[in-house]
Amino acid sequence: MRKAKPKKRILLPDPKFHEIEVTRFVNNLMLQGKKSIAYAIFYDAIDIVGEKMKDSDQAPLDIWKKALENVTPQIEVKSRRIGGANFQVPTELRPERKVSLSMKNMISFARKRSGHSMAEKLAAEILAAYNNEGGAFKRKEDMHRMAEANKAFAHFRF
Repeated sequence: MRKAKPKKRILLPDPKFHEIEVTRFVNNLMLQGKKSIAYAIFYDAIDIVGEKMKDSDQAPLDIWKKALENVTPQIEVKSRRIGGANFQVPTELRPERKVSLSMKNMISFARKRSGHSMAEKLAAEILAAYNNEGGAFKRKEDMHRMAEANKAFAHFRF
């Protein structure tokens, strides 16, 4: 690379829970710079999760964290061209990318769900991920399955 890597931006914690992870999630959720709307959607979704899971002893934010953990992939496949052939080479993910992929997958599958408001759809996806089901969890399983199937090409990693 010719240029130096750009500096990591420091995220401020969110106003309600004082968590940097929440801010990162909201930044991924945000469309067209409408951060206040994204915060409203997230907080409403957390409230809906709290309503649906009030019989459990966990806080809604802990449920969200566990759901994110459940959809976080550990490994992915990258295409490498070696000797005129393309191989799907399994590679481990950096911690930053793991979190980023899990958040993006959860949000994208929440958007694809059927429902009235985005808050409801996001809450449904959070609950599904918490219970090891739903689109985002399926995506993680597919990534791991692909990596397992192409384990023979792991020696092409560099």
